[in-house]
Amino acid sequence: MALWWGTRTNVSPRLRLEVEAMRATFENTFKLVVPTLGQLYWEGTVDVNLDILATAEMRQHKIKILYPNEYPNRPAEAYCLRPRIYSEKHQYEDGQLCLFNPKDGTQYGWNPSKSTAVTVAAWAVQWLYAYYTWRTIGNWPGVEERIDPNTPISPRRR
Repeated sequence: MALWWGTRTNVSPRLRLEVEAMRATFENTFKLVVPTLGQLYWEGTVDVNLDILATAEMRQHKIKILYPNEYPNRPAEAYCLRPRIYSEKHQYEDGQLCLFNPKDGTQYGWNPSKSTAVTVAAWAVQWLYAYYTWRTIGNWPGVEERIDPNTPISPRRR
């Protein structure tokens, strides 16, 4: 099976677009990592500028944007590597950030023909601000899906 991104010597047009978009949006904040084995990912450090994070060190958040093998048919995944944070709301058990509701469809959620790693990275930064807002005031900002408390939750969706 051919990888969506091509090879080291013959990079796909989609990956070229991804690199151009990430550089245009985030300049050198994120670096593309191409492991010998495994999946491509972006890694970078973003500054979450909130008064509740008292020091410059506390504001630094290392983010990873991982491309699944089925990309772009499946969205890239976002993780906060440092500091280690966990939210029982909007985060999977493996640490992946829950960035959108798939029920929202391609207009408001992931759209394989329009969304890129830039989309996911921007959502991850928004997620961090929402997380700290929730930790401070007790409410997750924005509209949340209401789930019947008697409905079992799948392990991949919170």
